[in-house]
Amino acid sequence: MLVEYKKANICQIEGENVLEGVDFQVNEGDFIYLIGRVGSGKSSLLKTIYCELDIDEAEKAEVLGQNLLEIRRKEIPALRKQMGIIFQDFQLLTDRNVYKNLRFVLRSTGWKEKQDIDTRIREVLHDVDMDDKAEKMPHELSGGEQQRICIARAILNRPKMIVADEPTGNLDPETADNIVQLLREISQKGTAVIMTTHNMPLLDRYPGIVYRCEDGKMAKIDNMIYG
Repeated sequence: MLVEYKKANICQIEGENVLEGVDFQVNEGDFIYLIGRVGSGKSSLLKTIYCELDIDEAEKAEVLGQNLLEIRRKEIPALRKQMGIIFQDFQLLTDRNVYKNLRFVLRSTGWKEKQDIDTRIREVLHDVDMDDKAEKMPHELSGGEQQRICIARAILNRPKMIVADEPTGNLDPETADNIVQLLREISQKGTAVIMTTHNMPLLDRYPGIVYRCEDGKMAKIDNMIYG
C-alpha cells in the first residue's frame, strides 16, 4: 500500500481542522479522484501526502512506508523524490527552456551523467508526445503543452505515485480530456495517480476511485468506482 491514513485529522496552516477522521488508501496503479467544493480540504489532503502540511493526529498516517507522524524534515526530500507533483499553475521555471527545466529536476535529485540525463529527458518528452519541444521556452507553449511538460517533469524519477492538484483547472475541455487520458495511461503502467478536480464529466469518461470531501469529512463513493 502506497498511502494509508486511518482516522487522520488534517489542519490548514492556521490550525483550523478542514478534514476529520480521514480513512484513505492508495495502492499501486490506482487512479483516484478527490472531489468537493472549494475549501473542502482536497488540496490540504494532497499537501499532507508530500509533507507541505502536517497531519494533526491520526491512528495511522503512512506514505511510501514513512510514518508521517514521526518523519523528520531532513527525510522529506527523499520521500518527495519517490512521487511526482503536478500543479494547476504549472510552476515551470520561466527563465529557461523545457530541456533545462527537466535537467534542473534531475540534477537536483542526484543525476550527474549528461548522457543519462539527456536520455531520460528524451524518454519523458516522448511519453507525453512533446518530442519536439525541448528547446521551447514555457511562454512559447500553450496551457495544455505546459501541463504535458509538467507531467514529463513529474515522471522523470519514475515515481511510485503522482499527486495532481487540479491539473485541468486552467485548460479547455478538449485539452483537459487529453491530460486526464495521459494520466490514466500512466496509472495503467503501475504508477498511482491521485488528482483533485471540479470537472465532473471526466469521471465518466476516465473512471477511477472517487472520494468526496464535504462538511469536514472525506468518504469513498462506492457507486462511482469503475474498473
